[in-house]
Formats: sequence, C-alpha cells, structure tokens
Amino acid sequence: MSEPKPAWLKVRRPGHGSWGAVRRALAAGGLHTVCEEARCPNRAECWGAGTATLLLLGDVCTRGCRFCSVARGTPPPLAPDEPARAARCAEVLALDYVVLTSVTRDDLPDGGAAVFAATIAAVRALPRRPRVEVLIPDLRGAALATVVAARPDVLAHNLEVVRRLTPRVRHPRCDYDRSLAVLEEARELDPRLALKSSLLLGLGETPDELLAALGDLRRVGVDTVVLGQYLRPTRENVPVERYVPPEEFAELRARALALGFAEVVAEPLARTSYHAREAEAARRARVAAAEGRAVP
Repeated sequence: MSEPKPAWLKVRRPGHGSWGAVRRALAAGGLHTVCEEARCPNRAECWGAGTATLLLLGDVCTRGCRFCSVARGTPPPLAPDEPARAARCAEVLALDYVVLTSVTRDDLPDGGAAVFAATIAAVRALPRRPRVEVLIPDLRGAALATVVAARPDVLAHNLEVVRRLTPRVRHPRCDYDRSLAVLEEARELDPRLALKSSLLLGLGETPDELLAALGDLRRVGVDTVVLGQYLRPTRENVPVERYVPPEEFAELRARALALGFAEVVAEPLARTSYHAREAEAARRARVAAAEGRAVP
C-alpha cells in the first residue's frame, strides 16, 4: 500500500515519562521485549507509563510469520536464570500487572512451557504479588497444561487473522483451527481462566470473515478480544491493504460486545498487551456486574 499513514496512526516520540527507567531495568536484566522486537507502535506510550511486555525464550523465533518482524532462525540455548531476571525487572519497575510473551520455540520439547511456568511463579513470589498475563505460542497437551497449572490470571493466544488469510500471513506451521484448539483446550483445563485473543485488520479481510472469526473465538470461550490495525514493520513483511478508520473500530467493538465478549479493545494501534491491565480490570468489572457481585 503506497498511500501515507493517516493522522490517527501517528505516535509520539520516545523519551517521555518512565521511558528511561524502563530501558535501564530491561538492560540491567538482559531482557528482551516484544515492544522492541516486533516494532510495536505503542512502545513510547507504554514505556513512558512504566510498562513493557517481556519476551521470554530469547529473541529469535523458529518461525517467521509474514506480518511479524521478530528475528527468525536458530535460537541460542535457554538461559536458566531468565525467570528470576524477569521477576527482578517487574520488582524494580514496581509493576502490579505483568505481561509475559515469547518467541515460538519449535526446537524445545515443551515449546518453552516450563519457562513460562517458572516465570509466572517467580513473579507471583514478589511482595506486590502482581497479576500475570501470558501470551503464548500454539502450545497443546502437556505443554499447555504446564502453563495453565501455573495459574496465570489471563492466558492469551492470538488467532492473528481471519481463516482465509492465515496461509498467506502466518507461518506454514501455524493453523487457524489449531489456534482455536489452544484456546478451547485452555478453557477445558481451567474453566475459570480468563482467555484473550487478537486479530489484525487491514489485510484484506471482509466484514463477514471478521464476524466469523469473532464468532469462532466466542465459541471456544474467549473472554477478551483485541482488534488492531496491521502496520507493515518492514518492506519484507506483507503489505497493508487498508487503513481502518477509528469510527469503524468503534462499530466493531459494539458488534463484538453484542456477541458476548466480556471486554473488547478495538483501536487502530491496539495490540494484545496494549492497556492489558485496564482491559482485564474492565473484564472483571463487567463479569462481576453481570453476576451481581463486587469486583474481585
């Protein structure tokens, strides 16, 4: 797509608020973030507010989805102290809500599930006892059970795009139905677990395809869905087909809520972990109100 980005996609320059403190804490812990590796447009806002999404299992992915700019190749060996370093970073930044994600590690027998579980435990052991949200690869079976047993507050796995676009946009090892199965299996493992997923828009999906994907996510028990504009991170990635205006996102939010989602984040710059703490608080409040009880 050759037309310039519209005004609603402009973001502020980095360096405001807590930016420096976040950068120093990450550097001190030798940690990676999806904010940097995936060139997230919200890095200035989130780091300025003192938050970041920690990227576990290194910074090299064994896959290479066409929408993503994370480095791909053969990852280095795991660092056994990574969970402790992640927890220390959360403590230094005084976080009360921690978001953990990872690259995909097809080279590991458990896909990195044990590292997720250890990091959740390390963060939960902090004096502030932060809530923990995890955004996981397409783990199944024992690997998924390991993560769920660690009791994250929110488990996210992204569908990413509508069914028709999955082969064109995601890595060949990724599969639309497998992603739905991850979420459905997580729901079966723990019916109380809050589930979350995301879809990127502007890649050529039709309204009917988008509504079908949203319906599929509700069918498998997803509570919170995030809808955001796809932005091409590099020339090597799949191009943008259309920039979706903010008013259309507002309409999509209303339609998704009508489908039964407890919370919907629908903004041009929204990503899975964007305002994650606020989205989870809104979900809890909506569920509590529907059940006629106080917010936990």
